[in-house]
Amino acid sequence: MEQLTACLARLPGVGRRSAERMAVKLVRDPDGLLKDVADALEQARGTIRCCSCCGSVTHVGADPCRLCTSPSRDDTVLCVVEDPNDIALIERCGEFRGRYHALMGRLSPMRGEGPANLRLQGLRQRLKDGHFEEVLLALATDVEGDSTASMIREYLADSGVRITRIAYGLPAGSGIGYSDPVTLGRSIKGRQEV
Repeated sequence: MEQLTACLARLPGVGRRSAERMAVKLVRDPDGLLKDVADALEQARGTIRCCSCCGSVTHVGADPCRLCTSPSRDDTVLCVVEDPNDIALIERCGEFRGRYHALMGRLSPMRGEGPANLRLQGLRQRLKDGHFEEVLLALATDVEGDSTASMIREYLADSGVRITRIAYGLPAGSGIGYSDPVTLGRSIKGRQEV
């Protein structure tokens, strides 16, 4: 139980207490949910991987992924994200048509993650091999995301590409009364012509 709980607690968004509840639920039904989860994990292990080019999730037989091989994508803009899930979220909005590069993390001294843990050399190689004119940093707006963006800006300073960052602002359907001062300040600084 301890090993199962420890493994579940390593998943994003799952704390120790939630992992314990999940572990108990799984072992209470060894021929039902536990078997289904084990089967799904085994199937995923054999059929799903991260794209060798962008890092997005893809089928083993489709590497590089459809986003990397599609001729309809814009080869001049490279969107840098923290992990593959961010690629799926951006794709759902339907506003970005360029290429992607997942870092597979971000700078986090608290978790012991530094530049060596990120796919930075792959990023530099893609810029060298491709025809990119812009790198769009689509990173979190917290301290770790900001420090990661600053580090990438410095790392790519000599690359000759324009480096941009996604806009900050208020969520759709929200009012300024529900905003924190930092987000509100960034929204005012990033205001646009109407």
